[in-house]
Amino acid sequence: MRRFYQRAVDKLDRLDSDQVAGLVGMLASENELLAVVLDSMALGVLVADNDGQVLMVNRAAERLLPAQRGGYLERPVSEAVSDREIGAFLAEVLEAGDTVEERDFALAGAETRILSFGVRPLVRERRVEGTLIHIDDVTAKRADDARLRRAESLASLTTLAAGVAHEIKNPLGAIGIHLQLIRKRLPLLGPGSQPADADLEAVREEVGVIEEEVERLNQIVVDYLFAIRPMNVDLSLGDVNVVVGELLAFMAPELEESGVEVDTELAGDMPQVLLDERYFREALLNVITNAVAAMKEVPIDRRRLVVVTEATMDTVSVRITDSGPGIAADVQGKLFEPYFTTRDFGSGLGLTLVYKIVKEHLGEIAVDSREGKGTTFSVTIPVPERRRHLLPLPEPA
Repeated sequence: MRRFYQRAVDKLDRLDSDQVAGLVGMLASENELLAVVLDSMALGVLVADNDGQVLMVNRAAERLLPAQRGGYLERPVSEAVSDREIGAFLAEVLEAGDTVEERDFALAGAETRILSFGVRPLVRERRVEGTLIHIDDVTAKRADDARLRRAESLASLTTLAAGVAHEIKNPLGAIGIHLQLIRKRLPLLGPGSQPADADLEAVREEVGVIEEEVERLNQIVVDYLFAIRPMNVDLSLGDVNVVVGELLAFMAPELEESGVEVDTELAGDMPQVLLDERYFREALLNVITNAVAAMKEVPIDRRRLVVVTEATMDTVSVRITDSGPGIAADVQGKLFEPYFTTRDFGSGLGLTLVYKIVKEHLGEIAVDSREGKGTTFSVTIPVPERRRHLLPLPEPA
């Protein structure tokens, strides 16, 4: 088609006014079709010249990555975008003339979105005449990838479970028994003479340390077995608000000691859902315990925990928000993977257990966090079909 237009332009001086008008109409129609195609795409497209000035932008790009005041056109793309980190990335890539296949950025807003950027040269007849930038919202895809990784990790744990867990647990049991015997025999130590009180106290302290370490190892094994064994949940209709209220009452002394201010917003008229209250309470306890630990990194007057319950026709949800330092975007997708932890202590299985419990309730768990702004964990449980409220029919006019 381009060759046709080129031949027509070459003969332009020999065309009459009707032919020229027809040619212009064809060009306008093709340009309009191109604009419709670009604006109908879910993928954001930006085209820049060799100086980085924006020549073309479709609606998806403007929606996914809003421009600063003044819009995109006839401005350097790296200066037009509203996000500084993305602008700096585009400036660096355009200046270097690099090709980028896929680069993810977390874009903060009402909800954190993951945008994937691709940058490649715009080539015509073996000459680079600009840059093509495409933008894709991969938030759902990255969440699915994370869920798949977690499922694969849990499957691999099951393969190792039986042998490793029992090989560790049996010696720990024997060590614990013999430590108790040592404690009973401490006063009898020493060849023919009573050991000094200081010696006895030192031995007691050492035995105490060993006992603490044995208990810690034993807890790791218990968590490990819990993570990989099939969970025998006993689901019955229950009220999420009751579980949340009882748990917060139970944790009140610990929260007060940690200087955490608690706000609750429990929805009224909550439909009952299928719960194993013991396991569900354990999941929420783990999330709140992690939140309290995270808030120890901020001043005591800024430690605030918000617990919200909500209900729709189909689901019941619990949102737990802390005012801690937040979690980096590249870490959030790994939080529920076995043995992954951002702390210097712990087994790294806590949130894996939470994930497993929520899945046993046929629910979903999500995390939304921004560095310096705190973290929100959302647990959503489906409402049984027979418990869903029907929307009222409009009254006849």
